Amino acid sequence: MVVLSQPALEPFSVIKTCKPIGLFSEIPVIDLTDPHAKTLIIKACEEFGFFKLVNHGVPMELMTKLEALANSFFNLPQPEKDKAGPPDPYGYGNKKIGPNGDVGWVEYLLLHTNPQILSQKTSIFQENPQIFRSAVEDYMLEVKRMTFEVLELMADGLEIESRNVFSRLLRDDKSDSCFRLNHYPPCPELQALSGGNLVGFGEHTDPQIISVLRSNNTTGLQICLKEGTWVSVPPDQTSFFINVGDILQVMTNGRFTSVKHRVLADPLKSRISMIFFGGPPLSEKIAPLPSLMAEREGSLYKEFTWFEYKSSAYTSRLADHRLGLFEKTAGQ
Repeated sequence: MVVLSQPALEPFSVIKTCKPIGLFSEIPVIDLTDPHAKTLIIKACEEFGFFKLVNHGVPMELMTKLEALANSFFNLPQPEKDKAGPPDPYGYGNKKIGPNGDVGWVEYLLLHTNPQILSQKTSIFQENPQIFRSAVEDYMLEVKRMTFEVLELMADGLEIESRNVFSRLLRDDKSDSCFRLNHYPPCPELQALSGGNLVGFGEHTDPQIISVLRSNNTTGLQICLKEGTWVSVPPDQTSFFINVGDILQVMTNGRFTSVKHRVLADPLKSRISMIFFGGPPLSEKIAPLPSLMAEREGSLYKEFTWFEYKSSAYTSRLADHRLGLFEKTAGQ
């Protein structure tokens, strides 16, 4: 085993706590088949911006097959993985997160959900790239179906007349959605040296409408509660975890909370996560929905396009308050 020296820690963030953060037992659990699901989803989005989804209908074999293929890729020699990078932003990335100095104990593969763009970035899979492409496409077909249902239940729960007000943005052929595979390698040497927890992916909110995450059974995901407390999310490889994104917070005029979250690396076990980020078309104008604003209630946000917000978000640091530039000030 190679023992790493202290300078090797310098680019990475370390979270030091007096005592470990216990697993949070109050994460809302939504059964997609529950007749009251729409009401429970609204409550979870208002209180946490986050919930766990069970009885979702996505076959477990699709999840495990894609996870196995992802493990095979991340276990390749580094020079082989590097052939799929650098990210532009799609492709393989390692430790660097974005262009502005953020780093994490993570490697990833970011893919567009458009099959043509997807195929260009999976040609490096030596054995049979078609197997990987098919696994991603099969998985995404089911995850999108589930996501559309969740978004339509949200609209029902908010009593919006057009129940596709959110889902249509993801169904659109020009939807700017993406899919990310994250691998957080175990790091016992760094853990021993630091005396704390190594940050795999630093604190941030997701810019898109919604994020749909599935991971293996390794801990690491944490969310920040409204009072500022970080809590650890119990892993569950059979379920999905749903994040409210910045765009959904804007469209609900702040009624839903875009949840701040981070991932800490495990000292002994690797973590694999698979995330679908549902984004609108680049030209889509984003503003609070008038039907969700009470009488005399003003919009909290300026109108902007997804392209404008995405451009701003991806030139910021992870922990920046990205929506701040688009919030209305007094008198606007």
